[in-house]
Amino acid sequence: MQPGNQNISRSVSLKTAVLLPCHNEGPVIAQVIKTFRAALPQADIYVYDNNSTDDTVANASAAGAIVRHEPMQGKGHVVRRMFADVEANIYVLADGDGTYDAGIAPRMIELLLKENLDMVVGIRAHERNSRSYRFGHLFGNRFLTATVSKLFRSRFHDILSGYRVMSRRLVKSFPALASGFEIEAMLTIHTLDLRLPYAEIECPYFERQESTTSKLNTVRDGIRILGTIMLLYKEFHPFRFFCYLSGLLVLTSLALGIPVAIEYLETGLVPRVPTAILATGLMVLAGIGLTCGLILDSVSRERREIKRLHYQSLPSIQEVIAESAARLGTSSTALRNKP
Repeated sequence: MQPGNQNISRSVSLKTAVLLPCHNEGPVIAQVIKTFRAALPQADIYVYDNNSTDDTVANASAAGAIVRHEPMQGKGHVVRRMFADVEANIYVLADGDGTYDAGIAPRMIELLLKENLDMVVGIRAHERNSRSYRFGHLFGNRFLTATVSKLFRSRFHDILSGYRVMSRRLVKSFPALASGFEIEAMLTIHTLDLRLPYAEIECPYFERQESTTSKLNTVRDGIRILGTIMLLYKEFHPFRFFCYLSGLLVLTSLALGIPVAIEYLETGLVPRVPTAILATGLMVLAGIGLTCGLILDSVSRERREIKRLHYQSLPSIQEVIAESAARLGTSSTALRNKP
């Protein structure tokens, strides 16, 4: 962040919180806290321990972080607890494994303030032969990012990045319902659904230290994240979802029913009665699906309006800056006029 922006942030008392969810990150957590404190000296650093069995808690406490606990296992549960408990104007969410560059955080905050955004995402950049980004993780991330881009018509380049800077309005309007690593996908889709302003910035992605292990299972968690994306697509765009489903049913019904209809026109008989019944049933289901899509689309629109109204009821960062500056100006005037 440029010096001018740092002075503004200090003068208007913008509160920044660094959020680090951790599970068995004892060997590296102290260094992660140190790097974030050097990059953001005014920020409060929170470490949320998720049932660690090593010295994560002791090392984080010794490094000066605010340590709290979340007993429900899973990153989604931890992030939900952090978003509910921590009060700040700017939130910096990162992993506690030392794979993200804390030095890029001031630039991300500067971009958030300069462009009046609600989210800045760190796109993970890695060297071609680096082991920091395993092939399975890289392929899965690209596939899931492409899926979200297609379904939600977005331009995100890394929907699963765990390095994000967010405004209070976004954090407090986000219904964090995830339990695991699908939390990043839900944050991304929430931003897209409410059409909130966001940006992305490249940041180095470091190799995990050998003393720590990844908690992400490529296949299991990848399938879970894909299921979450499809579920959210059904929740946020039900008419489109049921149109596709009904279209598939109609095509199947026609493929089964047309030969039966042709045979009836030629002979006056319906020898394949079960096939005719199945084709008719599929066509009826297609009609029911379209009706459900229309009804659920109205429900989804109303839910979106409620979330948007809640988002708008919270002050933006620019409003906080303006109000704080006005109070400072009033106080300065009063001091100058004091006899």
